[in-house]
Amino acid sequence: METPESNFSKLGLILPPAPKPLGVYKPCLIDGKYLYLSGHGTVQEDGSLIIGRVGLDLDVESGKLAARQVGLAMLSTIKANLGSLNRVKRVIKVLGMVNCTEDFKKHPYVINGCSELFAHVWGDQNGIGVRSAVGMGSLPDNIPVEVEAMFELHEGA
Repeated sequence: METPESNFSKLGLILPPAPKPLGVYKPCLIDGKYLYLSGHGTVQEDGSLIIGRVGLDLDVESGKLAARQVGLAMLSTIKANLGSLNRVKRVIKVLGMVNCTEDFKKHPYVINGCSELFAHVWGDQNGIGVRSAVGMGSLPDNIPVEVEAMFELHEGA
């Protein structure tokens, strides 16, 4: 039987370390059957960040890969705090923010990097939720993408 954990394993991707808060907030919060994740950045395997503005320092494809890296950091936070991706039933909402130039117009395409990852992990039925993709004049540490999300947990999880 396919599970989120087995689906992730098939992708052959490596999770970065779960990011630690750099401010006064919790990286995740469980409220009843919902899991809320704070905004996550582009944490890589070695703990460093992908840096730069999309449309200036990074092209659209590099921005999409950066968004996938944010998704991996979010998966790492889920595993670190819940023990398993299998505890998540489905993605409810994703808010993707792109640090980009004023004339950049492909925010949804960039955020697809994270959304496609979630769809691979939880499947099209449960891995695709509602979403917003917006451009920002800047993001912390000049990261190209930040994403926050809300998930539904399995009952009793």
